[in-house]
Amino acid sequence: MRALEGKSVILTGAGGGIGRPTALMLAAAGARVAISDIHEANLAETLAQVKQAGGEAIAVCADVTREDDIRELVRATVAAFGGLDVLVNNCGNSFAKDRDILSMEADLWDATMALNARAPMLCCKHGIPELLKRGGGAIVNITSGAALSGQLGIPAYSAAKAAVISLTRSVATLYGAQGIRCNAIAPGLILHDRLAAVFPTEQIRIDAENILSPRPGTPADIANAVIFLASDAASFVNAHVMPVDGGLLAHTPTYAQTRALGSAGPNISKDKER
Repeated sequence: MRALEGKSVILTGAGGGIGRPTALMLAAAGARVAISDIHEANLAETLAQVKQAGGEAIAVCADVTREDDIRELVRATVAAFGGLDVLVNNCGNSFAKDRDILSMEADLWDATMALNARAPMLCCKHGIPELLKRGGGAIVNITSGAALSGQLGIPAYSAAKAAVISLTRSVATLYGAQGIRCNAIAPGLILHDRLAAVFPTEQIRIDAENILSPRPGTPADIANAVIFLASDAASFVNAHVMPVDGGLLAHTPTYAQTRALGSAGPNISKDKER
């Protein structure tokens, strides 16, 4: 039997990057997947690929910073699949001007928090009641390795992703006794179709050289972790933050190398991924 056979799953940020391969692998694991993204064309392509591979899915275009959109996403999922078993909060990104504290604009900080921290909270707010109707379920939040160490750049993004870790532990503490498991995944260097727009080549090289594993990560590495945490195999795993980074943060950091690049850190794309 497949790991998620018959499970109803919501996956946000499914239009590309880590999200699309995760949608495909969730469906291959037997899940019925409600995929969501703000970019309609990208979302439609993910849906087409899932169905072409024989998976069962629906697509709901949504802006996850809008509570009404999240409410509709949950409603549509329950209407299509009869309930909700798993919530995967994958959406998130940063902004080009998220460089340092002295130049930080309050509106930029607020927008970053809205996308990366408020959105998963709202998904939990509307998803948890449906999980409880099934006697419990699993929530998997995608945070970031940036939440686990200081960064030369992206301070707003790092802080927002750290908030996701605290949210994860709070949800597990509040609802664990009612059968809710809430865990988080902290990706490191993951090679995907949007990486070049986020990190300069030299920064990717530095990170790759400091991974303890013999290769960089792929979206499949994250998807496999999602499937495990969502499955019954992880039934006693709760409030856990799982780095999936090839050991990048387990040893001497790359501060000096990164600073030598002469930049304030990653060149984050201006476009938000939700």
